[in-house]
Amino acid sequence: MKTKQPFVFLMAFALAAGVQVASAQAGGADDFKPSPYNQPGSQYPQINSEGKVRTRILAPDAQKVQLDIGAVKYDLVKNEEGIWIGESAPQDPGFHYYQLNIDGASVPDPGSMFYFGACRWGSGIEIPSNDQDMFAVKNVPHGQLREVLFPSASTNTSRRAFVYTPPGYEKETAKRYPVLYLQHGYCENEYSWPMQGRVNLIMDNLIAEGKAKPFIVVMTYGMTNEIQFGRLRDFDIKPFQTVLVDELIPFVDTQFRTLANQPNRAMAGLSMGSMETKAITMNRPEVFSHIGLFSGALYQPEEVKNKSSIKLIFQSTGSKERPDAVKKSTEALKQSGINATWYVSEGTAHEFHTWRRSLHQFAQLLFK
Repeated sequence: MKTKQPFVFLMAFALAAGVQVASAQAGGADDFKPSPYNQPGSQYPQINSEGKVRTRILAPDAQKVQLDIGAVKYDLVKNEEGIWIGESAPQDPGFHYYQLNIDGASVPDPGSMFYFGACRWGSGIEIPSNDQDMFAVKNVPHGQLREVLFPSASTNTSRRAFVYTPPGYEKETAKRYPVLYLQHGYCENEYSWPMQGRVNLIMDNLIAEGKAKPFIVVMTYGMTNEIQFGRLRDFDIKPFQTVLVDELIPFVDTQFRTLANQPNRAMAGLSMGSMETKAITMNRPEVFSHIGLFSGALYQPEEVKNKSSIKLIFQSTGSKERPDAVKKSTEALKQSGINATWYVSEGTAHEFHTWRRSLHQFAQLLFK
């Protein structure tokens, strides 16, 4: 079994290859406001209407402080009180990981809430977008996001998963639901889709609008982060495939009211999670009928073993990634008789807003 698949790495981790250093950006729109995802009471970081990020930290003994965001480091300036302040260039809309670099040490910004990404719990910020309504908290029926522990004999541990159940799940006790297994990227984990991805709110809003069928979403750690950066193509899918297919899926089918069959089971993932999705759906085509590959692996017609059992292959990317490759691969799938579709997120790169938009599109096509 081949375990080496081409895929695109998470751009947030390009830091390991070295980054350009830029001076703090001055001027532009002077309408900075605190990020809505700051720690309670914190006025920084801030965002302006151009998408610039301004941060501030008290470090009177530091010699150099930088804002590290979007694979670029921006110098901050110290005032007489020992407070460092500065801002970035405009960022793409959506969610971004970032950190502060203080005399060579990279640390979280104490003003922001923390998210797991870049193989650590650290800072994150949301640049407003014209379509953030898709994950807004609205006056609609809401589902539940549950944290569960499931037994894993293959790893001799209890493993964590997050399970989204749609509105009405608790009341409609005779109803059973399809399931989407949704994977994160490299240096992320099972918290990433619920927190950065806003999965529950995207699903609540789509269901309320009648654009998506109600279904369950399951998110667990893909066992990706133990392998070193630069050796990702050596990742062996077999241990995680065992956890997902032989342990987690039976657990979910036992503990939740699922439609426990291939036509009602989907798998999708972003970046390295798309590589996992492709590998597992190739190896176990009898398990999943709907496949979503976000910003990474691509299916080719000859890799689809049983075309009649595959109901959908969805492939997506940011417009700043590789849209031509996604379109070419998808058109080849369509010409071979497979129900395939592509999606390009305009104005975004390898980042969570691309993947939120991808999920928003993919969910509307599932289990129809």
